[in-house]
Amino acid sequence: MEIRVQKLSEEELEKKGVFNWPIWEKEISRFDWYYDTTEECYLLEGYVTVETKEGECVSFGKGDFVIFPKGLSCIWDVKEPVRKHYNLKR
Repeated sequence: MEIRVQKLSEEELEKKGVFNWPIWEKEISRFDWYYDTTEECYLLEGYVTVETKEGECVSFGKGDFVIFPKGLSCIWDVKEPVRKHYNLKR
């Protein structure tokens, strides 16, 4: 399962309605996570490395648009406190 990290223009972000999505915040920490739906998110602050069960490590931070696929099991390693807009696709 692939985690996709992209850079989107302000226009693309507005078209998706990103700035109207809820905000999630997390302090520096490390925890297991499972995605039971696909999640899109846009990082306003922070830096994170996510490690999948397959051993893939993906890092992303402020200004990145990230898509996590449904069914992904991973470990979040929050290196700098995170503040992000997120959207769960059911």
